[in-house]
Amino acid sequence: MTPGHIDWTAVGVSVRLGLVVAVLLGIIGIPIAWWLTFRRRRWTFLLDAIVALPLVLPPTVLGYYLLVGLGARSPFGRAWEHWTGHPFAFTFDALVVASLLYSLPFVVQPIAASFAQVDRVLLEAAATLGASPWRRFVRIVLPLSVDGIMAGMVLAFAHTIGEFGVVLMVGGNIPGVTRTVSVAIFDQVQFFDFSGAAATAFLLLVSSFATLATVYALRRRAVGAGPFA
Repeated sequence: MTPGHIDWTAVGVSVRLGLVVAVLLGIIGIPIAWWLTFRRRRWTFLLDAIVALPLVLPPTVLGYYLLVGLGARSPFGRAWEHWTGHPFAFTFDALVVASLLYSLPFVVQPIAASFAQVDRVLLEAAATLGASPWRRFVRIVLPLSVDGIMAGMVLAFAHTIGEFGVVLMVGGNIPGVTRTVSVAIFDQVQFFDFSGAAATAFLLLVSSFATLATVYALRRRAVGAGPFA
């Protein structure tokens, strides 16, 4: 890493990780949000709490349990190493799993909020006309919730880009493999490369602002501009 410069390799790892996690969480988050919104049960609050847990759980705690659960001494870790020939921890795949869990609420909650705004009258009318639950979901709920889904995926991407504690615990600091941009900033500060850290931090600041602007624009379009907008 050249002093005074941005570690573009780390940026590339972070962008790749963010894209993979955003796409996977878009796929995973939709059915979870659907269940939380349309299939409420007396015990659903427990699933709400599990999904939201990463919001309050310290990243190092989540990273520790993932490291224990996926490490070489765990049944999963031993099976993975037997299958692939290398440990699961401290790999890009481990970063993906950790980021999926850590960014889950940033996708599920916006999507669930978007689903909740769908007019139930439309769903009841479609049911009266004979539309199946799946058809009602695909033809009514999803089209009306596109902005919420996109906002959740954008938030997941931005949140993944800025992760530090979880990725460091599970992935370590392997250049070109698990060193993300946030870890690169930490390294630059440790080595007193303040100009490089400033440049990288500014890059994250700009990208984070652009992400939030995009999310709020999507939310504004989803709820519709009010009379005073």
